[in-house]
Amino acid sequence: MKRAIFPGSFDPITLGHYDIIERGIHLFDEIIIAIGTNADKAYMFDEDQRKSFIEKAFKNQKKIKVDTYEGLTIDYCKKVNANFILRGLRNPADFEFEKAIAHTNRKLSGIETVFLLTSSGKSYISSSIVRDVIRNGGDYTSLVPDTVRFN
Repeated sequence: MKRAIFPGSFDPITLGHYDIIERGIHLFDEIIIAIGTNADKAYMFDEDQRKSFIEKAFKNQKKIKVDTYEGLTIDYCKKVNANFILRGLRNPADFEFEKAIAHTNRKLSGIETVFLLTSSGKSYISSSIVRDVIRNGGDYTSLVPDTVRFN
């Protein structure tokens, strides 16, 4: 079975993430959307909210699972028997950052990283931009899946 994890904080999941996951479904037998926990990071949405947003977005997709983890991504990959890490690239800066992590992960574990370019109409979207729009009372709904709604 070709199992990949798509790791991230997903604070919140964006249409850019959604695009990568939807396209990745055709490459893998299963994708585990792995919500990483970083004790040093202050999240806008708690872990349960982030997980719920994602589970609702993919509720009809049997090839998608959602989980949370702490620690190294490669350790989580070993735990769930995933041989691939799926990552999205929006721009050259993403590539340089992700390339170093992918090389390190492969060196330490043999796990391969598969990169997909975010669709051009979504390449400007990031969780940090979405959070900034929300903090300032803007309309964030065109940047996230319909499941990302709150009062």
